[in-house]
This record gives sequence, structure tokens and C-alpha cells, in this order.
Amino acid sequence: MTKPMYLYPLWVRLWHLANALMFLALIATGLSLQYSSMDYTIIRFDYAVSIHNITGIVLCVAYIFFLFANHFTSNGNYYQLHLKGMFDRTLKQLRYYSYGIFKNEEAPFPTVVGRKFNPLQKISYVFVMYIFMPVVVITGVALFFPDMLPDKIFGIGGVHFFDLIHIISGFILSIFIVIHIYFCTIGKTPLTNFKSMINGWH
Repeated sequence: MTKPMYLYPLWVRLWHLANALMFLALIATGLSLQYSSMDYTIIRFDYAVSIHNITGIVLCVAYIFFLFANHFTSNGNYYQLHLKGMFDRTLKQLRYYSYGIFKNEEAPFPTVVGRKFNPLQKISYVFVMYIFMPVVVITGVALFFPDMLPDKIFGIGGVHFFDLIHIISGFILSIFIVIHIYFCTIGKTPLTNFKSMINGWH
């Protein structure tokens, strides 16, 4: 029997929960702002704008906290990419997810204290937290100050350009969340990984 490992300290769990709630609010209000019309409103427009803006500001603060916490604690080590052999490791993990897991094969990269993420998870989390999150945060903040944006970027209006990048990044992050929730069900039981984010133990 694998010895339980304490992999998720309290600050990670609280940040993760807050992040999840804020993302759900941002997705709901973002979709409402994108797809509502005069005849059909998912969430009342002024409410959606206020909730989206306030939640976005809180998310920015939480993201800055995440960056500082990862820098000053050992949690940041889990996000360091090691390029040598990364392609082969990722392919091996991808094969496991697409084939091996359905054949009850052993996971090629089981969770250990020094390796919380498998290669595919690590690449995904690095891209999400260090590329797409900064993009969605920066474009979101920029849209708070539309008068300061350039009139034209690549031939289209500056506000429209930033809005487009913000929406695309938001959709990518939303897709990631759906996939993330699905993969959370792939554990010893469908609820095992969810329990880990409650008590901190893997």
C-alpha cells in the first residue's frame, strides 16, 4: 500500500478553491456578456459587468499571490520544466492516458513527494499558469483603461484587439478547467483526487 503523502499545503488548497470559484463566476458572467442580447439575457448586463470586474480584480490579486508563493516556497519546484527527454516523457504519459489506463497498466509517472505532476500535467499547468493566465490578466486589466489603448493594432481597433485576445484566452482556460475536472476523476476512486484538495493528502 502506498504511503500517504502530504502534497497540498493549506495555502495551496485555499488558493485552489478561491481560484475555482472565481473562474466559475468569470465564465458565467463572461458567457453572459458575450452571448446575451436585448431579447435574452443570461445574467442582467450591469450585474454581469460588475461581477466580472470585481471577480477579475480578486483573481489578479490571487494570481500575484500564487506567483510569490511559488517563488518563495518549494511548490514552485513542481512547475520547473526539464527539457531533456521531455518529449519522450510526454508521449509516454499521453499513451497511458489514451490507451494504458483502459488496460489497467501502471502509471508511467506515479505521484511522489518530489514529483506531484506527471509530464503532461506539468506542461499543461506551466502553459496555463505562466502563459495564458498572464495574458488573460494583462488584457483584462488593459480593458479597464480603454482610453490608454492604441487606436489600432494590426489594422483593428485596440480595444477590440485586447478584447479578442482576452476572450480567446478565457475560452482556452475554460476548456482546460473542463479537462482538469475530468482528469481529477482518474484516481483510485473518482473522488480520491477531490478529497486530496480538501485534506491535503495524496
